Amino acid sequence: MAKANYTSPAPRRLAAAGSIIPGFVAAAALASAALAETNSAIPQLASAEFGWQTNVADWRDPPPGAGHGPIRPDPTHPFTSNAEAARTGTQPTKRIGNAKDPVLKPWAAALMQASNDEALKSEMAIPFAAQARCFPGGVPGQLLFPFEPVYFIQTPKEVWMMWQRDHMVRRIFLTDKHSEHITPSWFGESIGHYENGALVIDTVGLSTRNSYIDNFRTPHTEKLHVVERFTIDPDGKNLTAIVTVEDPDTFNAPLTMQQRWFKASGPIKETVCAENNQDYFSQGLFPVPLAEKADF
Repeated sequence: MAKANYTSPAPRRLAAAGSIIPGFVAAAALASAALAETNSAIPQLASAEFGWQTNVADWRDPPPGAGHGPIRPDPTHPFTSNAEAARTGTQPTKRIGNAKDPVLKPWAAALMQASNDEALKSEMAIPFAAQARCFPGGVPGQLLFPFEPVYFIQTPKEVWMMWQRDHMVRRIFLTDKHSEHITPSWFGESIGHYENGALVIDTVGLSTRNSYIDNFRTPHTEKLHVVERFTIDPDGKNLTAIVTVEDPDTFNAPLTMQQRWFKASGPIKETVCAENNQDYFSQGLFPVPLAEKADF
């Protein structure tokens, strides 16, 4: 089965999913270490020997005073994950987002409610989730990919984020201006800089195709603007991202959310999402992406 290729032929700043060469990881990690030695304000995110892993696939609350937090489960349909269900001896539930949250514009609330109704009526036994169906998660949704680490490469001009799952690659260009004309894509155009020990990323130009800001299927428009601030805890064991999303056509106010990872030892491995990932139990799963023709 051919696998979809999301790499864009567009200009250098357009980020896309792709594959990487392990040897390059090691070389870039060494470059990152040299950068860290010469500038203490640069966090050491990159290594060929460790990545950053989360086991939580939903946004956490932001720090106090940060404004509106993430979209929550519908109060009448509390969410129980597979892990929590196994721990408590209960049944897992589907993710049903709170479509009545007043931060949502009417069209977004209606779209979420329609998705909820479809899930509750079991028209789709398991609602769409990018990481489960082998799609890129977009920005900021890719930060919610759990159970497999993300790795970084840091060079003087670029930062790469590489997820072990399907080797999705997102590129951040260390500059202070976006391109004048941006074609929307899975990961948009990300520019960044280092600020007081944090990596700050600004992203625009995000496609809306099967793209949500969370796993409750909260939609957005192409006006979505995402700012992420990555910091490493003083003990070096955990990584935190504070993420703010603005979209005047979708939300009545900015949303601020948090994700955390722990340091996971070991080099990146090969993980192919689409292998043996079919709808064997007739659950009405969203189809995995397929390439219409080979890449070679």
